[in-house]
Amino acid sequence: MKTPIVSVSWLKDNLDNPELIILDAVLDSPPHELQIIGARTFDIKNKFSDTTIPLPNTLPQPEAFTEEARKLGISKHSKIVVYDTKGIYSSPRAWYLFKSMGHENVWVLDGGFPAWEKEGGALQKVNPQSYPKGDFEARFKPEMFKNKFQILNNLTSKEAVVIDARSSDRFHAETEEPREGLRSGHIPNAVNLPFTKVLKDGHYLPKEELKQILPHQDQNLYFSCGSGITACINLIAYELILNNSPKAVYDGSWTEWGLDHNLPIEK
Repeated sequence: MKTPIVSVSWLKDNLDNPELIILDAVLDSPPHELQIIGARTFDIKNKFSDTTIPLPNTLPQPEAFTEEARKLGISKHSKIVVYDTKGIYSSPRAWYLFKSMGHENVWVLDGGFPAWEKEGGALQKVNPQSYPKGDFEARFKPEMFKNKFQILNNLTSKEAVVIDARSSDRFHAETEEPREGLRSGHIPNAVNLPFTKVLKDGHYLPKEELKQILPHQDQNLYFSCGSGITACINLIAYELILNNSPKAVYDGSWTEWGLDHNLPIEK
């Protein structure tokens, strides 16, 4: 399947596939009580981020990602479906991490846990478990992430358009940033596309609607947000209509850019 998303009905039909692994992409605490039957907890903040770096939700080292994925019983041949409790929020980040580590068979559950529950999908209580160790092996693709120096160089080279997923009031410096010490505004020349605009009721908009609202469909794109999570929501929206075109995530996003007073901003 070329598409980055699957439906609740697809997941129900494939629950018995022995290669299927369902991941509950946890970002918030305290943890929730229920999850999709058979799901395993994918802890973005604590297990699948580089916690030695002060910025939140930073890309983990491939070796660390490999080890944590193996602990979840994930193998090279696993077919992975990731979801989150909000419908579409943190699951695209988990999807993008696997893609960047060279694992192609991964999809986001459109509508997430709310859609699964609404359609009567089986549930289980969240309980810490251990699994037979998998043989997952990360094959990291560094071109899928950009650092602040590459984003800075892009201001001159204009190789790509930066798409910022934050709300318009944050983008235009009409409100204070939620993180202390951050300047308000945006990366010069960036384009604002609040991630909420590509979603409706926890689902992605239909492809025809996305084609009408997504800007700069004919250019290379770098995706940014507050801390690298919601940037991935917008990236998947483009992936739904522009499969395999060059895209990358600015991992530090506004948390890094807004903290560094040597970097230029616009308001």
